[in-house]
Amino acid sequence: MPNAFLTSGSRGLTFKIATRGSPLALWQARWVQEKILKKYPEVSVELLILKTTGDRIQDRPLSEVGGKGLFVKELESALLDKRADMAVHSMKDVTGTLPEGLGISVIAKREDPGDAWICPKYGCIDDVPLGTVVGTSSFRRASQLKHHRPDLLVCSLRGNVTTRLRKLDEGEVDATILAVSGLKRIELEERITEVLPMEWMLPAIGQGAIGIETRIDDQQTLSLIQHLNDQDTWDCLIAERTLLTELEGNCQIPLAGYCILNGDKLFLRALIADPEGKSVLRYEACAYRRDSVQLGRKVAYWLQKNGAEEIINKVHASKL
Repeated sequence: MPNAFLTSGSRGLTFKIATRGSPLALWQARWVQEKILKKYPEVSVELLILKTTGDRIQDRPLSEVGGKGLFVKELESALLDKRADMAVHSMKDVTGTLPEGLGISVIAKREDPGDAWICPKYGCIDDVPLGTVVGTSSFRRASQLKHHRPDLLVCSLRGNVTTRLRKLDEGEVDATILAVSGLKRIELEERITEVLPMEWMLPAIGQGAIGIETRIDDQQTLSLIQHLNDQDTWDCLIAERTLLTELEGNCQIPLAGYCILNGDKLFLRALIADPEGKSVLRYEACAYRRDSVQLGRKVAYWLQKNGAEEIINKVHASKL
């Protein structure tokens, strides 16, 4: 069926993609750009490269400066003032609540959601000695790592993927943990020492998925990108992001969640932990895919009633 918004007078139209300037962000934005141009070669698609607050502030942990939303705020501002038509995000960076008038319109097929252990000095995590220094900017990764290996020393390591790998190579830390998907996308998969098992390192909500945010009333842009949406990934992330919204989680709260589709059923695993990894609360539930929102709410409710509120209050109190 022809696209009514793009078949008439679409030649010469220019669409702008807001993106961060990191190698991974540019890879993702260019991937979207190429997919659009392949289907609609008559339009023009340009990148609007912006430096976010999260990119500018590199000397403090994200938990001290406002959380992962700092990586999307400037991109969303560009959408709201119409400097851009769409913003491309790593879905793990997108907060549960979006500004009024904006929405995640497309979620592309998910890449490997796992976390990669990178330790050229010692090898696999079970082989590293007591006191090994591990750098990560993620509360989620740090808390699960401390729970699994409380003998390791965990410190803050900021920067994009290539910056963190450079700091590792320069000896600032002995090891780090990065998303498998990001390493694959920018062809650094060979740096992976091992993929950490989800039995004890559950990924971030949305990890591995690329999302496209737009103004919700911009039907022309929606028509341009709708072919990139993957319904299976969409349904899984609706469950995950409902969990996120219900618990008001961001990188300041060590919250993890991962949903898979098996047949017509969604299976959602979730975890919340205190920052030191001493208390780790896990829960898993399933539902038919049509009930993805209810599944996210169910898991959030169970966590809230079984210790999550105490963990969240403890984290918030530590910031006062």
